[in-house]
Amino acid sequence: MSTDAALEVLIQDEIKTAMKAKDREKLEALRSIKSAIMLAKTEKGARTELGRDDEVKLLQRLLKQRKEAASIFAEQGREDLATVEQQQSEIIQSFLPEAMDEAELRLLIQAVIDQVGATSQKDMGKVMGPANARIAGRAEGKKIAQIVRELLS
Repeated sequence: MSTDAALEVLIQDEIKTAMKAKDREKLEALRSIKSAIMLAKTEKGARTELGRDDEVKLLQRLLKQRKEAASIFAEQGREDLATVEQQQSEIIQSFLPEAMDEAELRLLIQAVIDQVGATSQKDMGKVMGPANARIAGRAEGKKIAQIVRELLS
């Protein structure tokens, strides 16, 4: 069984459980994940398999969309819709790898900086690729970039 099939099977099992429990919010979030997986697999006209990295990126994108929507709804005074988006983002988050704490993140990024020999802000690009590969969904890209900037200055 491929890694994407494992996520697909897990999502499908969770959908069945949510249907039995009549949990509408969870069901909606799970269906959006399943839909995004199916769409990603059939992009570019060919059925392709998704690797674990692709799954993580897909889940992160969905999570970011939900958080942004919740923020917009909250700004507009629509707490009811913001709450739904926040609940769905928590469900999506549960399928992502556990987030790294900042100290752990700083250590890993410093190791990458040392490995690639980066010394200034100009070397940020050399650091970001390997850092993102090692962190693989356990921290937001914005947070990684912020720490890289701090460590290179």
